[in-house]
Amino acid sequence: MDELFKEKVLVWISRKHIFTKKYVFVPILHWRYWNLLIFCNFDKPLQSKTQTTCMLLLDSMQMSGPRRLEPTIRKFLLDVYEAEKRPVTKQAISKIPLLIPKVPQQRNGEDCGRFVLYFISLFMESAPKNFSITGGYPYFMKEDWFAPQDFDCFCKRFKLFS
Repeated sequence: MDELFKEKVLVWISRKHIFTKKYVFVPILHWRYWNLLIFCNFDKPLQSKTQTTCMLLLDSMQMSGPRRLEPTIRKFLLDVYEAEKRPVTKQAISKIPLLIPKVPQQRNGEDCGRFVLYFISLFMESAPKNFSITGGYPYFMKEDWFAPQDFDCFCKRFKLFS
């Protein structure tokens, strides 16, 4: 989000060719708080009839108002398209669904980064080959996606406690 680093970040992202990937994880740090943005089906044309391109924003403390990030996320996405010299309009970017599923919530003010790592791990394990938002989204990510003890075991396994 810092303009000083924008060009370097966009060059780095361009080298990763994110628009060839089915899923792209984008950890977001804003005001010392972590969220996870997942680009889904960006390897398909934005107007694909078979798979919906969408973005998932996972927030382990939804009372923080995750929608506040939407303008910044859409601007970032537009910048990435432009950096990769891909034709896109602001209007097309505005039509990409930004979905905010109700995921398990952290129990304190310090676990947001750990939750992001756990969300990535669980998503990689459970995401279907063909992700679609038709018929309810994402069916495998609900408030009971995992139990608190599962999260605690994950943190212990990777020594993610401070």
